[in-house]
Amino acid sequence: MATILAIETSCDETAVALANNRNVLSSIVASQIDVHRQYGGVVPEVASRRHLETINGAIAQGLQAADLDWSSIDGVAATCAPGLVGALLVGLTTAKTLAMVHQKPFLGVHHLEGHIYASYLSTPELAPPFLCLLVSGGHTSLIYVRDCGMYETIGQTRDDAAGEAFDKVARLLDLGYPGGPAIDSLAREGNGQAFRLAEGKVSMTTGGYHPYDSSFSGLKTAVLRLVQQLKQESEELPVADIAASFQHTVAKALTKRTIAAALDYGLNTIAVGGGVAANSGLRYHLLAAGASHNLQVLFPPRALCTDNAAMIACAAADHLQRGHQSPLTLSAQSRMAIGTVMDLYR
Repeated sequence: MATILAIETSCDETAVALANNRNVLSSIVASQIDVHRQYGGVVPEVASRRHLETINGAIAQGLQAADLDWSSIDGVAATCAPGLVGALLVGLTTAKTLAMVHQKPFLGVHHLEGHIYASYLSTPELAPPFLCLLVSGGHTSLIYVRDCGMYETIGQTRDDAAGEAFDKVARLLDLGYPGGPAIDSLAREGNGQAFRLAEGKVSMTTGGYHPYDSSFSGLKTAVLRLVQQLKQESEELPVADIAASFQHTVAKALTKRTIAAALDYGLNTIAVGGGVAANSGLRYHLLAAGASHNLQVLFPPRALCTDNAAMIACAAADHLQRGHQSPLTLSAQSRMAIGTVMDLYR
């Protein structure tokens, strides 16, 4: 058993958590949503500055909430990739410093691996192999999870990530930021069958066609054209119906590819991670489709879908128990394929 203090600052959430393997001892998340809402999205420089202002307080809160001191901690971890480099550096530098001062092992954790491990926190008995659908503002991937640190991406978005598409459509509908929760809330009031929106098409000639790849850029454009057409025809937009139809189309597209991948690879468990995993439409469609094919579909609690440090601590604990550590020379990276996770350790 390993107790880890972890820091997550890959984007606009300053998060600190302590976890003992798959048991969360404390989880602190200082949100920056109100700060960035006025800009309609995350401003990297502002996010980095806010991380600097809140990181020490979050660490103190995390230790106090877990009722632990440094003698009880076995390692220190931080997200090192992918993400906003300035934001990552705040958490990474802090974690390295704490590891040196308290003479603890240091572990850099891949952000997407953290989202995979969120399912271990909510379902401790989960064990590989399984399929992970990872859907967030920056990523939409289908990942074959073979073991700790052993991942194969078998499908991904060719353009916009699902969460990015939600944010862009929300801006088209003047719903504000963040777009995902706003569309999800409004969709409950609308008719998902009101407008037929085509799923994004993936060309067979660009970069090697793969049946599990997805595309949301075309869907976003279809919503734009629909809005323009409706504005010409009426003074009032049926915003709830547009939101519901868009959400229905995204959920249907993701569900179709995920179920197909699980069946083709002979995997009977699907774990879903990332901010879009909190979406009620996706949950409904994927759970229903999974049940009809006798597949187990696991969604973490909504608090573990969005960025948090508990998932980073859980991943780090597994790596540490396997003898993995990261060098203190490890750098922050804005991009890093999940298949190269083991490059973070020695």
